[in-house]
Amino acid sequence: MSTKIHITVDALGNVLRLLYTAGQVHESTKAEALIADLQAQNIIGDKAFDSDRFRAHVAQRNMTAVIPSNANRSRAIPHDSDLYKERHLVECFINKIKHYRRIATRYEKTALSFAAILFLVGAMIWLR
Repeated sequence: MSTKIHITVDALGNVLRLLYTAGQVHESTKAEALIADLQAQNIIGDKAFDSDRFRAHVAQRNMTAVIPSNANRSRAIPHDSDLYKERHLVECFINKIKHYRRIATRYEKTALSFAAILFLVGAMIWLR
């Protein structure tokens, strides 16, 4: 079974939260858990996080959702496209962890051992 990683980073690209699910689990199911207890003004996410439930949760916490609308929405919800460009920080973090061969090739067979290596690499990147 494959493992999917859900990542939250701060404005500097440092990892704040890592969640693991089975590979077939959709990102939107873990969206609220990714931002739980975080203090932020804006939540930037890709189209996978575009759901009415998540947008309502973000608004309830007095945050702004910077999420482009899915193509299947009848009416697109506007977002700040300049602020959305900062989403590349998540991709940069993913690129940094893939420099570690153990993660890129997924040597670890269990989710627990993979999580341990990922936490270690995240700490090493944060200490740079």
